[in-house]
Amino acid sequence: MPDEERDALAKGVAQFNEGLFFECHDTLEEVWSGVRGAPPDFLQGLIQAAVGFYHLGNGNSKGATTVLRRSLERLARYPPRYAGVELEPLRAAVGEWLRALETGARAPAEPPRIVSTPEGVASGAASPPRTPDRSATSKAVRSAPIDTWA
Repeated sequence: MPDEERDALAKGVAQFNEGLFFECHDTLEEVWSGVRGAPPDFLQGLIQAAVGFYHLGNGNSKGATTVLRRSLERLARYPPRYAGVELEPLRAAVGEWLRALETGARAPAEPPRIVSTPEGVASGAASPPRTPDRSATSKAVRSAPIDTWA
């Protein structure tokens, strides 16, 4: 991944972790639109996770469900660590939120954080993706049961 793309990825990860999901979407979409390095599905998966949590913060649980599901589908194609991002904990957390949305169970108290490798996303080397397994400032996501969100 070229340095410019790694820097933008690091910025997008920081924005996601600060709960700035709209800004994260904008940052990563700019990289995605001119991607030369990391495969676009990886970036699209991260973008869709940000959009899903943006929707949740605005009370759009239906939109969040759709976009979070797509995020998981895209990110499932990659190994546990890709481009300096620890994907396994992100996939697990997004999956937990998705299950809560689909079942009406209590959602986790906080949105997930994207964890980078000890070297950080700016220095992460990209590995090839896996074959898919076929079997404005964002509002804070509330920790109330999803069926009570406004």
